[in-house]
Amino acid sequence: MTYETITFAKKDGIATLMLNRPEVMNALSTKMRAEITQALESLDEDVRCVVMTGAGAGFCSGQDLSDAAAAADIEGTLRREYEPMLNAVINCRAPVIAAVNGVAAGAGANLALAADVVIAVESAYFTQAFTKIGLIPDAGGTWVLPRLVGNARAAGMMLFADKIPAPQAAEWGMIWQSVPEPEFVETVGARASQLASGPTGAYLSVREALRASGANDFATQLELEAKLQGKAGRSADFVEGVTAFQQKRQPSFTGR
Repeated sequence: MTYETITFAKKDGIATLMLNRPEVMNALSTKMRAEITQALESLDEDVRCVVMTGAGAGFCSGQDLSDAAAAADIEGTLRREYEPMLNAVINCRAPVIAAVNGVAAGAGANLALAADVVIAVESAYFTQAFTKIGLIPDAGGTWVLPRLVGNARAAGMMLFADKIPAPQAAEWGMIWQSVPEPEFVETVGARASQLASGPTGAYLSVREALRASGANDFATQLELEAKLQGKAGRSADFVEGVTAFQQKRQPSFTGR
């Protein structure tokens, strides 16, 4: 499939989705949102990890402010275009790594934070820039940020719209890792390969359990763990994992 605003390539079980409007710091247009959604919803079964990154100097600068139609109907745009895109990320059939190679602003920051894991180059930064133009954070920001960094830091980020450098974001627990630029590509590649060769079903169950834990009481979470662990225990990957452990070798997981 040919795309206009993203590139999408697959190799060794890894799909790399690159936002590809570098002339506008990969600002999100209607076409880009649709293409991201389509790419993620149509993954082949052999894709076991997705890396989402940006072309050029930035990851994503957020909404394309030159889009008059979107500005005229912000609520409709969020419902029709942003919600399917974000749901495609969080419900992706493979773990998603956001490889943040530069600025991640506004909806671009929240697109990154929707991924399962965020790895950012040290020179990158995150900003909830919405109040600078008289808006509130959207694209899931008001849900995800308090859960990652707590209400006080989330409120400060949203009200002041400060730039949060990647090392600080990692220190706060907003992202998984901040990496020096010379090591960034290699680090992302190694982590993607690790996920692509791992027990995909177990990874997705980890995602499900983590997301449910915020709303569940302890007893309910124990029930969910038992259910998900039972599913994992019936998988071919579990059999392979135990066999490899007993034989003192590396497991060869199939994702099944």
